[in-house]
Amino acid sequence: MSQSLTEIQEEWESLRQEYQKLQETHRKYLQKLDEISKLQSDCSSSIARHRKSLEEMSRRVNKCTKDSSANGGKTLGDIKEKVKTQEHAFSEMDAYLPKKNGLYLSLVLGNVNVTLLSKQSKFAYKDEYEKFKLYLTVILLLLSFICFFFVSYRFVDAIFNFLLVWYYCTLTIRESILITNGSRIKGWWVFHHYISAFLSGVMLTWPDGKLYQIFRNQFLAYSLYQNFVQCLQYYYQSGCLYRLRALGERHNMDLTVEGFQSWMWKGLTFLLPFLFFGHFWQLFNSLSLFRMAQLPDCKEWQVRMCGVCFLILFTGNFFTTLAVVRHKLKSRNQKPKTM
Repeated sequence: MSQSLTEIQEEWESLRQEYQKLQETHRKYLQKLDEISKLQSDCSSSIARHRKSLEEMSRRVNKCTKDSSANGGKTLGDIKEKVKTQEHAFSEMDAYLPKKNGLYLSLVLGNVNVTLLSKQSKFAYKDEYEKFKLYLTVILLLLSFICFFFVSYRFVDAIFNFLLVWYYCTLTIRESILITNGSRIKGWWVFHHYISAFLSGVMLTWPDGKLYQIFRNQFLAYSLYQNFVQCLQYYYQSGCLYRLRALGERHNMDLTVEGFQSWMWKGLTFLLPFLFFGHFWQLFNSLSLFRMAQLPDCKEWQVRMCGVCFLILFTGNFFTTLAVVRHKLKSRNQKPKTM
């Protein structure tokens, strides 16, 4: 009994010493957090001041360039380049400093700091975003396949549309966080997720009836095709991005997108026919819905609203992709002339 008591006392003493060390470690941790917070504040204010000085310097350089000599013009040109380099460096610094949330994140999350402090954390969150997109796209692909070929119950369609609403809403939140942490996502490829979320919500509220059943299979076939193309894009875009990052030609926080961007020109142009076919399917859906809206027995507001959403998606997707292709063709045609 006394031996057992001695062992308990020794073990307790060991735990007590370990607890004291833990308290000291936690105290140092809190102290470092305060130091980091102060450094973040100092760095942010210094960058803001330096940016104002650079803006003033740029104005003065532009003003002097008009009246300068050849030698002076060369010096001013060098200063301009250095100013641009510093501005780019500030953008890199900003990615690791806390910043105010945009309107959307403020409405959804409030005034919460979503800036991740380390590169590892940023990459881990980006990879999690990519996996989330892939897994949900595969689930949506399977569910749309089941609904199209095997199941024709309205409540199963409602589950599918609810999943679409949740998926696109979650994407918009995650993309806003990634943009805050340095990801460079083009404006339309973010905005079209808001439109898609709204469209899915309208489809969810569309009551079962004759018009819904007329459009149902067309919508499910479109969803099946869209999810297939998105899986195809993820597979090839992720490989292309990995190669370009290794060569130093792309930023580490760049993401796969549900469209076509300039960096995909080398090696991924074979995706363009799939993308353009999907864009024109969106136009076809829009025209079909507008024709349905002209029918005498059309009472549901969802018909016209879905038609408008599909038209916006077609317009944005088609002309954004077309602009990228036109820009790349134009730049490629100009290269031989300059050589």
